[in-house]
Amino acid sequence: MRSYDDDTLPLQPPIRLPDAATLASAVRAAPLAGELKALLALPDAPQTALPDAPQTERGEKQGDDQGDERAGDARVLEAWARVCRARLAADERLLLELIRMFLSREPVAGRVPQALTDLGLVRQAEPYTLSWLGLWVARLIIAETAGQEIPVMGTLAGADAATLLHGLRSYPEAERSEELAGWLAGRDRERAAAEIAGALAGVSPLSRAVGVELLESSLGEEGRRALRGLLEEPRLGAVVAARTGREERRPTPDEIAWVLVDMAAALLEFGGGEAGEVIDSIAMGMDAEEQAGTIAILAFGDHPWTGRVLRVVIDHHPDERVTAAARKALRRLRGLADIRT
Repeated sequence: MRSYDDDTLPLQPPIRLPDAATLASAVRAAPLAGELKALLALPDAPQTALPDAPQTERGEKQGDDQGDERAGDARVLEAWARVCRARLAADERLLLELIRMFLSREPVAGRVPQALTDLGLVRQAEPYTLSWLGLWVARLIIAETAGQEIPVMGTLAGADAATLLHGLRSYPEAERSEELAGWLAGRDRERAAAEIAGALAGVSPLSRAVGVELLESSLGEEGRRALRGLLEEPRLGAVVAARTGREERRPTPDEIAWVLVDMAAALLEFGGGEAGEVIDSIAMGMDAEEQAGTIAILAFGDHPWTGRVLRVVIDHHPDERVTAAARKALRRLRGLADIRT
């Protein structure tokens, strides 16, 4: 799974999608499906119509031909994705409208481009919103063009802890609770808490923040016990203490820079260009002279996001004394990196 650290687009909340059989049925029902049948090599309707059959809670069909039907659905979706990519690449107006509708998640007032409706990407009647196919295609395109893999609700149940935390970065509170409940189902809570705690050191700053919050607030005493077990860990323990208000665990001088960068980087990782929040997280109410002194030590923290945080300060801080300190710290960081290599 790729991380997304481009500040041009904030991390997007998860979407809900039906199973592949339902999506494939939507392709077959799209207005353009008949015209493009030869190009797509779609089977005729009698062969591909999904027969009435018992379904599981996940919508999976029962029967001996289940594997063949799944393979056929996958081929239909793969072919339709190619068609949609080609149509959207040929008309930037369609692409921009699709992405705008996806990002807003709101009905469109008035008509939408007919081509999006013909592709089955937009509902054919008011309110004009993206269909399941529209959400699915927009998700594919954003992953390919922006590098952001937007999570799908219900897909993290079998993931390891690091993948879970990565996926949950953009979840609103209610959806996060729902996804976590699915992940916890069938797991021993104490072992689950230990798995999340064990992943914190190796994940991204925002994933780490999510993990600390889950252990503190969503996993009961088992989670809080797992957090207490991390307090003496170098760097990680200092981050846990800072995020949970455990004042008894004071950071050592060399941990201060690492904690400051980690907390600022979590904001930066979410994206959206909120440079002011990143700067405020480092400033902590200090005046410019004090901020410059704090910035000067960031290079010594050896945090992988230090360079990105310093560049935000250089580009956006309003005080020249602080930006000068950040430029000097960035030069020092690069020099230390050369020495380490």
